[in-house]
Amino acid sequence: MGEDGSVTSAPQRPDGPTPATRLIATDLDGTLLRDDKSVSPRTIAALAAAEEAGIEVFFVTGRPARWMGVVSDHVHGHGLAICANGAAVVDLRAGGEFIQVRALPRATALTVVNTLRAAAPGTSFAVELTTGINYEPTYPPFFQDPGAAVATAEKLLREELDGSSAPVLKVLAHHAELGPDEFLALARSAAGAYASITRSSPTSLLEVSGLGISKASTLALCCAERGITPAEVVAFGDMPNDVEMLRWAGTSYAMGNAHPDVIAAASGRTVANNEDGVAVVIERILAERATHRN
Repeated sequence: MGEDGSVTSAPQRPDGPTPATRLIATDLDGTLLRDDKSVSPRTIAALAAAEEAGIEVFFVTGRPARWMGVVSDHVHGHGLAICANGAAVVDLRAGGEFIQVRALPRATALTVVNTLRAAAPGTSFAVELTTGINYEPTYPPFFQDPGAAVATAEKLLREELDGSSAPVLKVLAHHAELGPDEFLALARSAAGAYASITRSSPTSLLEVSGLGISKASTLALCCAERGITPAEVVAFGDMPNDVEMLRWAGTSYAMGNAHPDVIAAASGRTVANNEDGVAVVIERILAERATHRN
């Protein structure tokens, strides 16, 4: 283990026999991607080998569809990805076309905004729509989205009378003073009855989705459509927004750089994202499969 608490040795296996793997579900930032947001040649090769062996690979991320260019060249079998923490299933081969949207009702979003304003004064908000992101004047600006509208969350969440409002994928809440885990605990206590609240950023930035919507719940729907059971899924993650998915999957790995809650939720550990922790496990799965066939 490294000085920062990361795993630097071989991955720790989950206890007991591992069922045949039919699907690999991997987070992106801090997991599949290196810190420079690249996919290493070793990981690219491992993903291709998994697909060639008949194992589907799902990218499951908090990122919006428009930020999926980091992996769009590495899609093989089906081209689908789960984005916005489960709020959307998109087809990367069709330029990020939405296949399924699990929206956050605008009235619910407003309830959460009002609740968090009262519970944590100083909170600022952004609204992620299927058409892009908009944010409040006090919210940290999105330099990747220069065309965003800037207004209060109440205005951004106002429903158009003609019903033409774009679906809300999630609301983001930022606090400049509270610690990340402190802010998450406070938000869940105050507004957790209205929506699913999580975080994937190292900063005090929370992500609010519809109640019951998570990476895990949408992945479960995608797997059910394919006749794939949780026991046949291997999942990887590093931050609190991965916890439900890691608990749902039959076999799961926390990255060497993972948050403590992720380590507690996963059934095993692998090395850090910068050490190709996902590729290390995929290579072992394929080697074991080849051994059993011989």
